Amino acid sequence: MEADLVTVLRCPVCSDALALTGRTAGCSQGHSYDLAKQGYLNLLPSASSGIDGDSAAMVGARTVFLGGGHYAPIRDALILAAAGLREDDLLVEVGAGTAYYLSGVLGTAPGRRGIALDVSRYAARRAAKVDRRIGSVVCDAWQELPLLDDSAQLMLNVFAPRNAAEMARVLAPGGTLLVVTPNQEHLAELVGVLGLVKVDQEKERRLQESLAGKFEQAGTELVESVMRLDRTAIEQLVLMTPSARHLNHRELAAQIAVLPEPSVVTLSVTLSTWQVA
Repeated sequence: MEADLVTVLRCPVCSDALALTGRTAGCSQGHSYDLAKQGYLNLLPSASSGIDGDSAAMVGARTVFLGGGHYAPIRDALILAAAGLREDDLLVEVGAGTAYYLSGVLGTAPGRRGIALDVSRYAARRAAKVDRRIGSVVCDAWQELPLLDDSAQLMLNVFAPRNAAEMARVLAPGGTLLVVTPNQEHLAELVGVLGLVKVDQEKERRLQESLAGKFEQAGTELVESVMRLDRTAIEQLVLMTPSARHLNHRELAAQIAVLPEPSVVTLSVTLSTWQVA
């Protein structure tokens, strides 16, 4: 965690700005937070300390699957949507996981910086190692985000929780929010066969309602592709999703074993662009 990245963060207790001294981030009120040896900063309020994020196994599966490039069309679409970024802008990803999307959008601009927010310390460990320009922070997306007002120019939200009031507070005037949500067709070939969680038919309506009053929609884009996945990739895909929390892993392995190899699986998501109202 670089010192300049800590300066955009705020204390989860009193909301004062943080500054880094050695390996400790502290505020003027005397609250302090030590950097983990893996490089991330835990700013999760004590009241939220019992919240479970992605497990180490889920994060490991995500790392392997995304590393295979299967979701590259989503990453590429985000990069194009963020093409107007300036060289010194700050990007924030809420529910960043391994910071796969955030690192792609950062590109090669040396002055551009990113903050990866996630409730999972296992995800934070991975994100902290991706790029020196990315600061990795553990926090609860449903609570106050540990970022200063008007500090970011772009925010990413890919399959993640959306706290509209906090996202609008953190984004500077004219700031942009990019949201990626799954469509009904997404992974349709696997949902019934493997018992995965189905996409809510009311997802689009709920997205509109969740952002209403804080953001105005500026556009939408359908991102679709056909993935050809071997059985190992399918297993990693399932294990990185919320479905992994309730599936019997032995039964899952047996179900995957009878699938054709490779299996044709649909990637179908909507990328929507929002501006602060």
